[in-house]
Amino acid sequence: LGLVVVDEQHRFGVEQRDALRARGTRVPHTLVMTATPIPRSVAMTVFGDLETSVLGDRPAGRQDTVTHLVPAGNAAWIERVWTRVREEVDRGGRAYVVCPRIDGDSEEEPEEAPLDAFEPEATGDDAAAGASSRPPLAAVAEVAPALRARPDLAGVGIGVMHGRLGAEEKDAAMARFASGQAPVLVATTVIEVGVDVPEATAMVVLDAQHFGISQLHQLRGRVGRGSEASICLLVSAAEDGTVAHERLAALAATTDGFELAEKDLELRREGDVLGAAQSGGRNSLRLLRVVRDAAVIAEAREAAAEVVAADPDLARHPELAEAIADVLDPERERFLERG
Repeated sequence: LGLVVVDEQHRFGVEQRDALRARGTRVPHTLVMTATPIPRSVAMTVFGDLETSVLGDRPAGRQDTVTHLVPAGNAAWIERVWTRVREEVDRGGRAYVVCPRIDGDSEEEPEEAPLDAFEPEATGDDAAAGASSRPPLAAVAEVAPALRARPDLAGVGIGVMHGRLGAEEKDAAMARFASGQAPVLVATTVIEVGVDVPEATAMVVLDAQHFGISQLHQLRGRVGRGSEASICLLVSAAEDGTVAHERLAALAATTDGFELAEKDLELRREGDVLGAAQSGGRNSLRLLRVVRDAAVIAEAREAAAEVVAADPDLARHPELAEAIADVLDPERERFLERG
């Protein structure tokens, strides 16, 4: 094995990616690709453990996708969402409507719920009060018939797509959507990657506060793949001042994947470059913060490179060698190579 290429890097864990690299008898070259770098990878680029190439230009002919936040509690705005969907359909476009759940069963876990999506959990009485007052998350099985019953969507074919459908059912649903027979597709995140319908010009994400930055950016990437301008509407119950609202505001402000990755890094923390955690507070760094201290890290990296170039075995720097040995046991050292 000489080369490993991992597409959609954020869909895989550190150990999964390493399992591929371990198949060779020598360490292979590795290329990881993603529109939404995970916090740990952004951290590793700062530390110099990953070289970065940025493809910053859109394919020729593609237009911007404008993103708006829609407050879930504002009835007039919600009405406008569905009117806007009808306008896109009438001019030949297609619209995705994304829901966190397949059906309304309260015991069902949301399909492929991202670990970074939620606010810190409340405890005790606060948690009980929050659970009782929180409305149920939107479900495909409920949203699809509700849309079919709307007068402003009369005559519009509405299909469904989720993980419980068989392969033939999924293919048939996508074919109806792509052909315009059912130009509105109510789906879960199964459409997040690998779906390319150039006529899709509208994306509505219900309960958008449930999803993380990476997932929302990927979902938004399902529209704007043709020559027509596109729109993404994030319907959210998140209140101003919360982390969830800050996350959604970042999505609305930019379509730059690396800028969003840096925001994700700021909100979720960098994970552990010496471990498998791809985001979160668990970290080997006691004092450094990757975003705040990027200049210090870059300076240290240059100094370290000079030392190693002149003294690869650190024979002339025994205290440094001892300090590294104390901090970096063989297992943790291997994580530096896992990407």
